[in-house]
Amino acid sequence: MKTGTFGRKASCSALLTLALACGGAGSDPGAEISPEELLAAAGQAGAPLVLDVRSPEEFASGHVPGARNVEYDEVAARLGELGSAREVVVYCERGGRAAKAEEVLRQAGFTVRHLAGDMSGWRAAGRPIER
Repeated sequence: MKTGTFGRKASCSALLTLALACGGAGSDPGAEISPEELLAAAGQAGAPLVLDVRSPEEFASGHVPGARNVEYDEVAARLGELGSAREVVVYCERGGRAAKAEEVLRQAGFTVRHLAGDMSGWRAAGRPIER
């Protein structure tokens, strides 16, 4: 049987859906939170923990207000510092390191959302920065 472009696209789509469905515990892989949603939740009861997974030097140069800093490659070793399993919003400069940290957090049972645009988007939009 000959598979045309549609067949290949359908197969790729099915594989992508299956891969996303097989993500770890916690939240939906790729779940994002907008900067506006995060700002609205800040200071509210039950607000998520905001986790900056960049280096301490990057964090010191400016971060999302109220964020905690744990480098992405230290997240697994420092899970105990994050408290009980609850919602965590994670970000880095552009997304790569945050994706690695998200995997570790999900496997540990945290509900994880990724800050849309990461720090570069936050900064470019002129949102508040804490130093």
